[in-house]
Amino acid sequence: MRNQKGFTLIELLIVVAIIGIIAAIAIPNLLNAIDRGKQKRTMADIRSLGTAVESYAVDNNFYPAVTPFVQPIYIKTAPTSDGWNKVWEYQGDTTNGVAYTLISRGKDGIVSAVTGGQTPDFNCDILFANGQFFQWPQGTQT
Repeated sequence: MRNQKGFTLIELLIVVAIIGIIAAIAIPNLLNAIDRGKQKRTMADIRSLGTAVESYAVDNNFYPAVTPFVQPIYIKTAPTSDGWNKVWEYQGDTTNGVAYTLISRGKDGIVSAVTGGQTPDFNCDILFANGQFFQWPQGTQT
């Protein structure tokens, strides 16, 4: 009688198959969680920039028409890009300075339709206008 220790080929193949199944389930969920984190970071950064623009407006009685020079007075270090490393868009009212919009073009960086309210996926734009979100991600993201 031989007393050999170790795993058989069948046992190793079963373990590899189980690891493959777990990875196939986990990786899409991980990627989804990463994108949700980027959205949350983007929304927090937009809110910080919006607060800085609002503070500027309190001091100057109008919103800036172009990208505001708000740092370091109104925000210590202004974020330069959203969670997907795309540059922010700032649209100010050029005639009388009564409105502004901060925009993130989402994961794909392409202009999407402005519907207002909740957005269905990571590619939809996130809009912050005059102190509040006009279009934002919420709920399950696909």
